[in-house]
Amino acid sequence: MIYRRGQKVLVQGITGKQGSFWAARMMELGTDVVAGVNPKRAGEAHNGVPIFRSAVEATRQTPCDISVIFIPPTMAKEAIIDAIDAGIGTIVVLTEHIPSHDVLEIFAHARGSKSRIVGPNTAGIVTPGDGFVGIMPGHNPNIFMPGNIGVISRSGSLGTLMCLNLTRAGLGQSAFIGIGGDPIIGTTTRDALEALDRDERTSAVVLVGEIGGAMEEEAAEYARGMKKSVVSFIAGRSSPPDKKMGHAGAIVTGGRGGYASKRAALENAGVRVADTPAEIATFLSQARVA
Repeated sequence: MIYRRGQKVLVQGITGKQGSFWAARMMELGTDVVAGVNPKRAGEAHNGVPIFRSAVEATRQTPCDISVIFIPPTMAKEAIIDAIDAGIGTIVVLTEHIPSHDVLEIFAHARGSKSRIVGPNTAGIVTPGDGFVGIMPGHNPNIFMPGNIGVISRSGSLGTLMCLNLTRAGLGQSAFIGIGGDPIIGTTTRDALEALDRDERTSAVVLVGEIGGAMEEEAAEYARGMKKSVVSFIAGRSSPPDKKMGHAGAIVTGGRGGYASKRAALENAGVRVADTPAEIATFLSQARVA
């Protein structure tokens, strides 16, 4: 789930407005986009990238490490299952509002395969200096710069703000992992935290959480045993009880998922929790990770 330079990327939906725009931005930064999928335009090339009928057909010609899904919700299930059947290791699902029964079918199909799904409703993954996959502004040096801080976020906008603050403070990033804001996702906060803990380029982790669900509490259990510094910001501190928030995953149940519960779990695990995003750079500097 961490992009590295040289990994081969397939763009499913490359000829659409968003797929075309972001594939071009990815390639500008050095991301190795080797193929695209559009059944109606198979055999053509788009911006120099060959187009295939399916992911399975594309990978027969060119092995791919990552696929990114620029496909509308009603057709996303077929595209994701196609990528799974092609044996692609990481599938970055940008699409939101995929019907829940389709998501369950997708994850059932992925079980036992070699594929890891990032998302749905993710903004993507970024490795400053190497490339990016998705719709994060990885091509903007004012927001992302190479370094040793790993960043995890459900939200693309909050993740962008956090990386912007870090860059302005002179703290570069080793990787950004957007896990996605839907209630059912393939990569959890804990999964991303474990990946950054194993990553040799990462010396500290910023965990950007939100109210709802129990992913931050579960990540706190893992963080307790980490040698790398972990700091966090949890959005939703001032949200009124029982108020529905922006992400579909922002559901508070059974005493877990609220701001106080998440903060207590993280602080009990030794994670410093900031009151504002601006404090994160100070926390990292005090931990001497830069």
